[in-house]
Amino acid sequence: MVTSEFVQNLFSIQGKVAIVTGATGALGHAIALGYGHAGAKVLCTARHEDKLKELVDSMTQAGMTAAYCVGDPASEDDVQRIVEAAVAQYGEVNILCTCHGYSKPKSILEQETAEWQQMMDANVKGVYLFAKYAGKQMVAQGKPGKMVITSSARSKRGMKGYTGYSTSKGAVDLLAQSLACDLGEFGITVNTFNPTVFRSELTEWMFHNDQVYQNFLKRIPIGRLGEPEDFVGSAIFLASDASNFITAANVPVDGGYWGN
Repeated sequence: MVTSEFVQNLFSIQGKVAIVTGATGALGHAIALGYGHAGAKVLCTARHEDKLKELVDSMTQAGMTAAYCVGDPASEDDVQRIVEAAVAQYGEVNILCTCHGYSKPKSILEQETAEWQQMMDANVKGVYLFAKYAGKQMVAQGKPGKMVITSSARSKRGMKGYTGYSTSKGAVDLLAQSLACDLGEFGITVNTFNPTVFRSELTEWMFHNDQVYQNFLKRIPIGRLGEPEDFVGSAIFLASDASNFITAANVPVDGGYWGN
């Protein structure tokens, strides 16, 4: 039944407990703030405590409910400890949003195998581990849950120098679809959203190099590169009841990159 209450609460994540990984990066920072402003209780995690503390302090001072736990997403012990910290702090886990990641573009002829493995560990293993332990917690709670996984537009379109990154993100897309099959019977949805290039410490230079910037725009119909805040709406949508019948999806949030 489509009632006023139903519609008004469709996009609400008020009171939900969310783990946001990579919370000190440009994307994770924006989504942590977005979830916090939307009324969620946010457990922020990343590898650098000073930046985490700064973020969480700013969130609590603004009236949001937030805490942090330091850890490496590629460490099984750390991931288990982070999920346990969220439960200890807030009693449960309702939303997992993975925003961590690593890229080191380089030709396969020059890249060390260890560099390739680092990307796979950060981008694939880290998602697998968080999904595993957050999933176990969600199943134990006996409640529906939401997994929102950051992938990339590069997951389906390769690029010179991206044999590591594109491969890892392609794996993330298929991992999310498989997780959806594993976890659907428990009321847990799993989806990716797939950004194109957006502003961050690593990409800021692209925004100030007109030749590079214009070259990117040849494949982006919307006419600009992304900003971190461009992805907050998708992250809230995929964490809310509005997306209850969407799972195993790879959602392009890419300015039209995939369609061009």
